[in-house]
Amino acid sequence: MHLSANGSLRVDRLPNARLHGAWLAGCLVLAASALALAGQQPATAAGPVGPSPYDVVSGWHKPFAAPGFAFGGNSGVFAESPNRIFVAQRGEFRLPDPVPPGFAGFAGSIKFNVLNAVDRRVWQNCLYTLDANGRVKERWTQWDSLCEGSPGPGPHRIRISPYDRDRRVWLINETFHQIYVFSNDGKKLLKTLGEKNVPGNDQTHFARPQDVAFLPDGRVLIADGLDNHRVMIIDKDFKYLGEFGSNGKGPGQFSGVHAVALGPNDRIYALDRSGGRINVFRTTREPGTVEFVEAWPGLSLPLDIIVNDDSLWITDLKPLRFIKYDFKGNQLYTWLVPPDLPDGYLEVHTFSVDSAGNLYGGDNQYGRTQKFVPKQGADPKLLIRAPWRAR
Repeated sequence: MHLSANGSLRVDRLPNARLHGAWLAGCLVLAASALALAGQQPATAAGPVGPSPYDVVSGWHKPFAAPGFAFGGNSGVFAESPNRIFVAQRGEFRLPDPVPPGFAGFAGSIKFNVLNAVDRRVWQNCLYTLDANGRVKERWTQWDSLCEGSPGPGPHRIRISPYDRDRRVWLINETFHQIYVFSNDGKKLLKTLGEKNVPGNDQTHFARPQDVAFLPDGRVLIADGLDNHRVMIIDKDFKYLGEFGSNGKGPGQFSGVHAVALGPNDRIYALDRSGGRINVFRTTREPGTVEFVEAWPGLSLPLDIIVNDDSLWITDLKPLRFIKYDFKGNQLYTWLVPPDLPDGYLEVHTFSVDSAGNLYGGDNQYGRTQKFVPKQGADPKLLIRAPWRAR
């Protein structure tokens, strides 16, 4: 196990036996051991820590790949409805021949980490949808060509604007420095932003973009991202309006913008991945200008975010956990995510919640998506709701 240069927790060969002791202790030990190798310390929770309010639906993500292949890194997940969950994955994983005993339909079950095993990555089935039971509904294989030849991870996020009547699907390809906009049925590629394999920091180029978020008036925020350390603002016609952020540790700066989301009271929340914090901004009357409000430090490597009407949730990597915040930056609750199989995670790279309150988490290292349902009698205050939207 080691920490990669970009800060991701990576495991070449996963432990065969379950970790000893309670899963809470095991999760902390795993994270602390990895960080010790890198000379770092894990972040600590600043608020209450307790059990998960969810049950995992074991084996929910049903395999559908051709013989000899398994899921790749599930980097993007978006629940359009309880019966249509989009998944963007970093290609499929080519299984060894013969397949080792114990294979349970995903690479992590046979001790492979799909984030590390790039020599086994095959650019197929990069986009698909699942039904409520985890079975594949649609395979957008007509767009696999947009990922072919990629030397890096490729797809990073998949999103749909809650304000878009056409429900267009946005896919961010970090390696090719591009963003694609598809019709909701996947039949048409409506727009391509950025130039393939040409990074840049001007008004029409990106450098490893990571995410998008949507304003009610049609403006789009583009987290651009790992190299440019900025958030770009474009209008509903894809025209550049402005940008904010820069490389650094000062107010409003970033060491890598990994995710961005909108919330009540004109707030924008942007995850500074390597900076270990959340930067908070507010929109202004000028469409291309925002104001920095404050930064919330104390994280290790924040990954994804959902904002609700009274709070927000993020996933953090070291240790792997879900954290609830109020809008003043106080950590209200934390639950840790165990790494041990069959239902554990190495990285909750992305998460989404449907209108029925089901939670979905994409694992970019074990290689699968899992569904979580609220436990019977769970405190509603500890459950993540579908993302906030302006009314």
